[in-house]
Amino acid sequence: MAGSTPADLLRAHVVIDGVLAAHAEVIGRDLIGYRHHVYRVVNLAIALAPPTPDVVDRLAVAGVFHDLGIWTDGTFDYLAPSIALATSWLHEAGRTEWTAEIAAMITDHHKITSSRAPAEWLVEPFRRADWIDVTFGIRGFGLGRARVGAIRRAWPDEGFHRRLVELSARRLVTHPFSPLPMLRL
Repeated sequence: MAGSTPADLLRAHVVIDGVLAAHAEVIGRDLIGYRHHVYRVVNLAIALAPPTPDVVDRLAVAGVFHDLGIWTDGTFDYLAPSIALATSWLHEAGRTEWTAEIAAMITDHHKITSSRAPAEWLVEPFRRADWIDVTFGIRGFGLGRARVGAIRRAWPDEGFHRRLVELSARRLVTHPFSPLPMLRL
């Protein structure tokens, strides 16, 4: 059926929903847009990732924290604050064994070239998923347009990309020599 979305999409996850609820006040008007971005990235990463143990849970943790420092620390230089939030959560959740992998997923999610993280980690599928979402599928990494379109229909933009443009413009004015500090080669 044209315009429908697959039943196999991840539509709710206790970690994503719990972390977003805990930070809803600070995220404010960007909450729905960020929530949808997180679910788009996680669903795209699931489609790209090998079926390994805990794949959905590890992607959900990285997904919900990967940009969160934008709001919690009020900065567009948000990788370190986002990693700190994820590390704290992993410690409290008893998942410290995931810390290095989740930190690498956050660090490399805007890496322009492939990650050098261990191949068995989910860093590369996560990096590719974020690029697919940020570029509206222009960088598809072999993921079919139908799948990307279905994910975008299930989790519409809700102003998220417009907000990124606003934040980028603000950062350019205040830091003209470091406008996009999250980009990595």
